[in-house]
Formats: sequence, C-alpha cells, structure tokens
Amino acid sequence: MAGTINREDIASVRERAPIEDIVSQHVTLKPAGVGSLKGLCPFHDERSPSFHVRPQAGRWHCFGCGEGGDVIEFVMRMDGLTFVDAVEYLAERAGVTLRYEQGAGPRKEGTAGQRKRLLDAHRVAAEFYVTQLGTPEAKTGRDFLTERGFGREAAAHFGVGFAPQGWQALTDHLRRNGFTEAELRTSGLVSEGSRGVYDRFRGRLVWPIRDVTGEVIGFGARRLYDDDQGPKYLNTPETPLYKKAQVLYGLDLAKGSIRSERTAVVVEGYTDVMACHLAGVTNAVATCGTAFGEDHVKVVRRLMGDMAGAQLKVGSTGSKVIFTFDGDEAGQNAALKAFQLDQQFLAQTFVAVDPEGRDPCEIRQHRGDDAVRALMESRQPLFEFVIRTTLATHDLNTAEGRVAALRASAPVVAGIRDRVLQPEYARRLAGWLGMEVQAVRGAVSDAARSGAGRAPRHASHRPQGNRPAASTGPAGPSAPPHEDGPPPMDPETGAVLQVAPGPARPSRRDPVVRQEALSLGVLLQLAAAISREAEPAGVYAGLTPESFTVPQYRAVFESMLAAGGPSAAPDWVDAVVEQAGPMLAPTISELAVTPLPHEGGDDGPYAASVLSRLLDLALTRQIAELRGAMQRAGEGSAEAQQAFAELIALETRRRALREE
Repeated sequence: MAGTINREDIASVRERAPIEDIVSQHVTLKPAGVGSLKGLCPFHDERSPSFHVRPQAGRWHCFGCGEGGDVIEFVMRMDGLTFVDAVEYLAERAGVTLRYEQGAGPRKEGTAGQRKRLLDAHRVAAEFYVTQLGTPEAKTGRDFLTERGFGREAAAHFGVGFAPQGWQALTDHLRRNGFTEAELRTSGLVSEGSRGVYDRFRGRLVWPIRDVTGEVIGFGARRLYDDDQGPKYLNTPETPLYKKAQVLYGLDLAKGSIRSERTAVVVEGYTDVMACHLAGVTNAVATCGTAFGEDHVKVVRRLMGDMAGAQLKVGSTGSKVIFTFDGDEAGQNAALKAFQLDQQFLAQTFVAVDPEGRDPCEIRQHRGDDAVRALMESRQPLFEFVIRTTLATHDLNTAEGRVAALRASAPVVAGIRDRVLQPEYARRLAGWLGMEVQAVRGAVSDAARSGAGRAPRHASHRPQGNRPAASTGPAGPSAPPHEDGPPPMDPETGAVLQVAPGPARPSRRDPVVRQEALSLGVLLQLAAAISREAEPAGVYAGLTPESFTVPQYRAVFESMLAAGGPSAAPDWVDAVVEQAGPMLAPTISELAVTPLPHEGGDDGPYAASVLSRLLDLALTRQIAELRGAMQRAGEGSAEAQQAFAELIALETRRRALREE
C-alpha cells in the first residue's frame, strides 16, 4: 500500500498548477487590481463578488464566507476530494510524477485515487461507445441521428456513441482495461443482478455527460428498439462523480459563450442542445433527467458572472437566461417551476416557446438553423409568460373568472423585481383582463403587502435574528456588524458582502489594525522583493512580534519567522501556513489575496514604505513606554538614566526612519 505523497512533489503541484486556470473552470474571474482577480464565490450563494484569487501568492479567499486556501484546497472543496485525490488530480494535469514516501516509486494505476479511476473508466467507456457507433449493429442509431439532421461530424463533436444490445459488451471491455468489479459497481456504468454485473446501457444511443472541465462523469442513453421495456431516456445513477441536480449537459461546450455573452439558454434534451449549437446558439445547455433547480442556478450564475448591479430591464445588455419549453401542458408546468427560481437570478429571465409547440431539434429539422436563432430572438420575459399562462386557465368572459384571474396573477406582478416595470405590467394585466387599471394596481399592492409577491433576495433583507455574528474585510477580519458600524464591503467595489457567522475579529475601523494587516499582506505577497532588495529587507529586520498589537497578527508574524522569513520561493505562503497551523490558515489566506493599494512598478520601495510605517508605530509605542518608565523611576535614578539613553536611541532611529 502506497504511503504519503512526497512533500517536494506536493510543492511542485502547487507551483505548476496555475490557480487562476483551475478556479476559472468554475468561476468567471475579472481583474480586481494589480495581480488580483475576483468573482462570485462557488461555495456560498452571493450577489456581490467577494471571492478573490491572488495568482502570484497561489491563494484564494472569500471575504463573504471566510473560506480560503491554495489550489489543492480549492479542488478539494469544489469537487469533494480527499487531499491525496486532489493532489493526484492536479498532478495529472500539471505533468508532475508523484512519489510516495512508502513504496518503491510512483503509485501504480490499480491503486490510484477513486476519482481518477472512475474518470478513467468513463473515458474508456466513452471511447468504446463512439467506436460502436460505426458498427453495422448501430445502423438504427445512425438513422435516428440522420433523421434529425445530425451527421457524422455532429456525432463526433458531441461524442455521441452506441451501446450494443449484449449484456456484457462494455463490462468485458472495462475488465480487459484493468478495472475491478468494485470500480465497475461504483462507476454506475453497470447494473447488478443475481448473476453479477452487466451493462447498464444496452441497445441505445449514448451521450457523454461532462463536467465543466470536460471530464466525462456520466451518460444519457436514448431507447431505440420497441422491445426495450426501459424508459425512453436512461441516465447514469447517482455516483461519486455524477450528481444530476448539479449537472448540465453541454456545459463544457457552452461555458465560453455563456461567459462572453453573459447569456445561458436552457433547453430540455440532448438533441435540443445539439441543434442549438449547430445552429449557432452555442450557449445552450440541458438538465439531465431532472428539472432545472437551485444547484443549476448556482452553476449558471457563476459562469455568467451574475453579479449585483445588473440592469434588470427587458432588452438590457446585462446577463440573460432563456428557457425553452414545449408548448404543451408539461412545458407550461416546467416554465412555472422555472419561475419559482427567477428570484435567485440577478439576470433577466426569458422564455422562448415555438408557436407550433416544437422543440429546437424539431425546429431545426423542419425549418433550419435560422429558425432556431429566431426562436431565441422571439423570447418574452418569463414573468409575462407566467401571467399569460395563468390567465389562460380562467374564463375571462365572466366576472367571476376575471376576478379569480386577477387574484392569481397579482402576486406574479408584485414579484417583478424591476420596480419600473412593475406598474407597466399592472397596466398590461388590466388590459388583458378588461378591468380598470386602478383596481389591478390595488390588487398588486395588496399582494405585495400580504407577502404573496416575492421580493428580491438581497442581503439587506435578511431577518435581524439571522444577522451574522462576524464579518471579514479587505484589511483583515472585522468585528460583528452591530459592534463595528457598517457591514463588510468588497475591497474593490465597496459593495456590501454577505458574510458567514464566525468569531469576533479585529476591527477595520482601527487604523493601527489596518496598518498591521497591510504590512502582513506586503510580507506575504511581496516576499520576493523584500528578500532581494536591501531597503525593505532592512526595515523588515527591525520588526519583532511586539511590533504587532493584534494577537492573531502577531502569531502570523511569528509563523513567518518560523518559516525562515520572506523568501522568493513560490511556496513561501504555504510555508507560513504550515507553521501557523489550521487555526490561522484562513487569516493568512485572506491577507495573501487582499488587493494591495499599489499600482505596480517597483515593489521594493512600496514594501519598504509600508513596513516603515508599521515600524514607526512600534517605535512610538516603545518611546511612550520608556517615558512612562522614567516618570515612575524618578528623576536622577539609575533606572531613569538608562531609560533616557534608550529613549534617545529610539528617537534617533525613528527620526532617521521618517527622513528616509
């Protein structure tokens, strides 16, 4: 059995796996000052971006929820991996060969981490299915694709394959490739009966379902034969890799367009995604065997950068989510469910329904690519669609029917987030009902007051009883909001951040605390300049743990001393974290990613100036202490004379420091 991973190899993984590349696979990052990036935190739901990445330091930190760490810890949190699995995952991508402290060399394939083995099994299965699509047995599957306008190139682009009708075709293939019985069961690629395991997918067209990084994590399979008694579509069951509530088919292909266009198109099936992409709507995705839910919302919002400040107006250039549904009752019900999630988006939500009730695949098949694009252009606001759908369920030819329709529709209008649009839709609703505008506006107001209308879920609407106990800020952690005045804000935009409960931390309102936090940030982020240039190195040499008045900051500085002092080594911050231990790790991550008020250029003089101000404060405190000692000792005493000599030396040192 292999032992722990070699420490040097772990350091190599941290150095050679760029944190900004790994994080940007899950979060849309934008510049946030010199050497800093920020985006919406993937670990808690927020509207203002408080998640910061500092590539030079190799660290990330969220000022909202307080989570932070290095690239390995990000992968562990993001994908639910153990430390070993996360290191192996990154090592494979960074080209690092891992050594283990116990054992004779690299870990053998058969004992690799579970995630890697499952990903390998899915990769082998996907290749197998693609190969099988070219066999004579798969003619029915190829005909299915051809009838819907998908040729060989389209099938290859989306990785569509074919599962043979036999019971053991894939199972035997995986066994020949070295996968164990236990791995097959865990993968979800096989089912189990009284005689052992057998292929889960048989006689079906198969679509690979990939995560945002492009790794195959599951499959969706479509029935082809009449004698197949299974469901029309059969998906991979829940596995360590595949969580249907968090998976969107086509996300790996659509993520670039979603980020650049800040628009996501949500369709209902695999062939709809194919049709959209081939028609030029390359930001289309689909759920896999489940309705669009809260976890899907989070995935889409992170990719779009669905942040606070977006203009929520019809036709705005802000972020958009377009849902496409069939025109039948099931499609209308799906739209109503999507509307329940509308308040979780800052983006404007739309719905696109074909008048003939066709889905994007059918539209492309019968009317061509232009018709698919036209469908997206014909979108209407989701709340308008919901209002009209609600009205259609009532008899508007009777007074009772109109009143019932008003009561059902008023809460929808009351829930419109754009308060400029709300009265306009009250007027439109009055026209659709044939009622007086004033009566409709009154019903909308009543719905809003009664809570039937849904208000936007901003942090400022949080009930007082749920108010967080503490917050974090750019210059260091801060005290609870009720003790420290204003709530924590983003270091770049000043936007109020949503925060997680935690212990009381140093107040940012104290200028001494701000200076100590800034100095530690300089020591962590500009360590290379401090170690190679005489001026900042000289100032650093004058600092001691007593230069810091905040206990946790003093402990961080002591950890720096234990790590050998500022170093140009790429693992400098990691070395400090190792010395500090887990209790101080979040504080160090926060300090290591907080943007410095430094516009670039020569880091040495800037570092020297910041550290000089901290040293000046420390010297001033020592001078004050000596003056007090002189007074207590009495004039002319030996203790007073010694204190006076030390006082003169300190004042001379401080004067020289200020002149420099």
